[in-house]
Amino acid sequence: MNRFALAVSTAIARVTETALGPYQTAVIRIGFTATWLLFLLREFPHRQELYGPDGPWDIDLAQQLIGTNGSFTALIWSGGGIWFETVYVFAGLTSVLLLLGWRTRTMSVLFMVGVLSLQNRSIFMGDGGDNVLHLMCVYLVFTRCGQVWSLDARRARRERAARARGERVAPDRVGPALWSVLGFVLVAVTAAGRLDGDVTVPVILWGVWLALAVWWIVDRRARTAQPRILLDVIGNVVHNGALLVIMAEACLIYATAGWYKIQGSRWQDGTAVYYPLHLDYFSPWPALADVLSSSGTMVMLITYGTVIVQVAFPFTLFNRRVKNVLLAAMITEHAVIAIVLGLPFFSLAMIAADAVFLPTSFLRRLGERAARTRARLAGLVRRDDDPMKPPAPRTPENPEHAHVGSSA
Repeated sequence: MNRFALAVSTAIARVTETALGPYQTAVIRIGFTATWLLFLLREFPHRQELYGPDGPWDIDLAQQLIGTNGSFTALIWSGGGIWFETVYVFAGLTSVLLLLGWRTRTMSVLFMVGVLSLQNRSIFMGDGGDNVLHLMCVYLVFTRCGQVWSLDARRARRERAARARGERVAPDRVGPALWSVLGFVLVAVTAAGRLDGDVTVPVILWGVWLALAVWWIVDRRARTAQPRILLDVIGNVVHNGALLVIMAEACLIYATAGWYKIQGSRWQDGTAVYYPLHLDYFSPWPALADVLSSSGTMVMLITYGTVIVQVAFPFTLFNRRVKNVLLAAMITEHAVIAIVLGLPFFSLAMIAADAVFLPTSFLRRLGERAARTRARLAGLVRRDDDPMKPPAPRTPENPEHAHVGSSA
């Protein structure tokens, strides 16, 4: 009983005192924002037909669908071309800023708004990768995804170093300014009735905005450290819960796909992979597809291997070595799908989701090598300000250095 109580108390302490998986959430942030940004850039010449006023799914059809399912999209607020271009540029800009890790809590919310606005405008334009991005952009809001590999982390390190040297740190002005501007927009949009429908997005927007206000007030007005510690504990719990949901979502995707494949006759006889390789839509490299499908044994091994990996992966999470082997196999499979079947954004989205299971030691080594390469290219090595260092223990100092119930 004592061992059980000790294990429970240790688990509770770990969940409440630390935001787990800082490197994994950073990779997820970078992976999904890069995927969405590359998609927006690739489809820039076709944006009007995909999501704009020139598309077959016009504004009237979109408004009828939104009125039925209550989903959120800012693009139905106006059918004009200028408003569409504004939203499209907004989606790209928030992707860049979140990718760099600038004001990650605010940018993660705005990134979600951009993704949902475009995807919900024309739901028939998406595929499996869009569905994954649709879900993950919401989960990302609740994570502390800027602990490492971000401009926020660099700013926090510089402020800690300045305080350690006894220097005075200027109060943050950008964070309160962003909060004020976005609060004004949120109040105006809500008063105009633009957030009617499903309550999920309005609750997230208002919840994050109010949480930032509470954090700012406590940080500057609290006379003791207890209120700050309490808010930090709440932020850690929310972050860790969101991280658990992301892991469960990835496992559910693979398990569902694997068990559905088992029920298909083509997957049972080992020929399922052969057919998409000979569809024009999925054959950007016909010669390469012919090489892969020319061997019946190869087709059978890939078909059965895909099913085995997808079904087995959720059951291997408690065995690190087996999990890492299957994880490498799945990432390789998605890379092959991106090239052979011409589905790069689906593959990038799934690889980004898989990153939540990557070992921390591997990610740290990868980050250290990237930092050394960048330093060599710049001709300067700054060991005392290495952006790839793990985050120091959290002592919340201003509303842009820690998440409170979100990744604003």
